[in-house]
Parts: sequence; structure tokens; C-alpha cells
Amino acid sequence: MGSLARTRLLAGGAAVMTVGAGLGIRGVGAGTGAVAKYGGDALYTVLVYTLVVLVAPRVRPLAAGAVALGFSWAVEVLQLTSVPAELAARSVLARLVLGSTFNAPDLLWYAVGALGAALAHTAVARWRRGAGPGRPSGVPGVRRGVAGGRSPGP
Repeated sequence: MGSLARTRLLAGGAAVMTVGAGLGIRGVGAGTGAVAKYGGDALYTVLVYTLVVLVAPRVRPLAAGAVALGFSWAVEVLQLTSVPAELAARSVLARLVLGSTFNAPDLLWYAVGALGAALAHTAVARWRRGAGPGRPSGVPGVRRGVAGGRSPGP
């Protein structure tokens, strides 16, 4: 399996886990509290992030985070109009994607989600690079043998 396919597979798995985490937050007693509300906001942006990586597997973490955060903020600002509320009244999917009412603290929690996703993406990318051929697994960036990563040759 190629590197892009593996990245897409990981991003798809992360998207499924993110949806599961969001449903879990809603279902485990915290369903109506601040944890569910703001955790859901952060997870919304994490989901957008994973979808960005799924579509563009070569995207860098900073760029994916910026796209996910920009999208999340744009959706939140759109809630200052009546459009999302009208669409949400007609469609459950629209309500899930667009929400219905503006809430300024959501903007912070979207940033938390984007930052968390970018940090996780960076960690996974470093781990995958570090576990490549000639490197002991579990020690990213360190080659066996000679300091500096150079082989002494035959």
C-alpha cells in the first residue's frame, strides 16, 4: 500500500473515531453540558481537519489546520445570518453541519480542535518517518549504527 493510500486510510479512520467521540460525548451523561457543547465544537473542527487530509493527503499540518479552522469560523460567522437556522429547520444534516445560532466562545474551541488535530497529525507523521527502513521502531529520527545517520559503508 502506498504512502498516500495509508495517509487516506489513517485520515478516514480518524474521521470515524472523531464522529464516534462526538456521539460518545453526547451520550455519556455530558450530553447537555459545557463539555458536550465545547468538546463538540473542537471535534467538529477535528472532523473537518481529517476530511481535508482525506482529500489532500500531502497537506501539511499547518495548512490543514488553517483550512479546518477557516471553514469552522466561516460556518460560525454565517450563523449571524438567518440562513443556517432556516436550513436547520428543514434538514437534520444541515443542522449538524451548519448549526443554527452564533456563539462567540465556539470560535475559541474551533481553534483548540484545529491545534489538537495539527499536533496529532505532526506526531503521526514524525512517527511514520521515524519507523521507516533502517530505523529502530519506537525511536523516530534515529538510525542504527553511526551518529549523524551516515553509514560507514561496506
